[in-house]
Amino acid sequence: MTAAERGPKTGAAAPRRVTVHDLAAARAAGRPISMVTAYDWPTGRLADAAGVDCVLVGDSVAMVVAGRDSTIPATLGQMIYHGEIVSRAVARSMVVVDLPFPLQHLGVRAAIRAAARVLKETGCQAVKLEGTAGQADVIAGLVAAGIPVMGHVGLRPQAVHQLGGYRMQRDGEALLADAAAAAAAGAFAVVLECVPREIAALITRSLEVPTIGIGAGPDCGGQVLVMHDLVGLSFDRVPRFVRSYADTKGSVAQALAVWKADVEARRFPGPAETLG
Repeated sequence: MTAAERGPKTGAAAPRRVTVHDLAAARAAGRPISMVTAYDWPTGRLADAAGVDCVLVGDSVAMVVAGRDSTIPATLGQMIYHGEIVSRAVARSMVVVDLPFPLQHLGVRAAIRAAARVLKETGCQAVKLEGTAGQADVIAGLVAAGIPVMGHVGLRPQAVHQLGGYRMQRDGEALLADAAAAAAAGAFAVVLECVPREIAALITRSLEVPTIGIGAGPDCGGQVLVMHDLVGLSFDRVPRFVRSYADTKGSVAQALAVWKADVEARRFPGPAETLG
């Protein structure tokens, strides 16, 4: 039994899983697609309960959870570890797991071997890989092996050193070629990261598969944000394209400060928290 089949132990019948066909139908109907990252059981449960279409177990875990300065240190083992946890938490949303650097550059067979491990050991429904038109053969090979693939073009964090930092990508001709190659190779959706609105809109109109934007304007077929940015739990500089919908960091910091004061003043534990 896979992690996805086990699902959350709610006692109720499992809801129908979001599929690649649902995302295609959303694009055809003009309904925006929602995707958010999750790295553990609580955030996976919350994202699924909110009804988001896709939950991404991103290699951003290396930065958000592990405190690294880029996504490059994320390993296949770490992606499988976090992907399996999130897949157990999620019953309805499509779970997508990032293929970490440099697996999509080691050839088709190596990519299939790694992506197959991700699907088999996590219970997720798809993988995402960063790439240019040069990785189209890898996407095609994965799809031919029965592995759904989400593409990712524009700012590619795994190539941050080559791109010269986290900056807007403005080469419209190259971006369109990369996105078109990913879709032609069989990607069911393409993430557009840090792309000017006009270019993202052009790519979105030109593709027959959904685009999902992050820092790419409102004309994409959907939007994705990092969970910790969305809920105000980030510690580093938050990109300008992020909107924080809560102040989780402030709430947690205040709760810890009050608890510490209660412990020092012997107000905790009180009668209600004392056993026996």
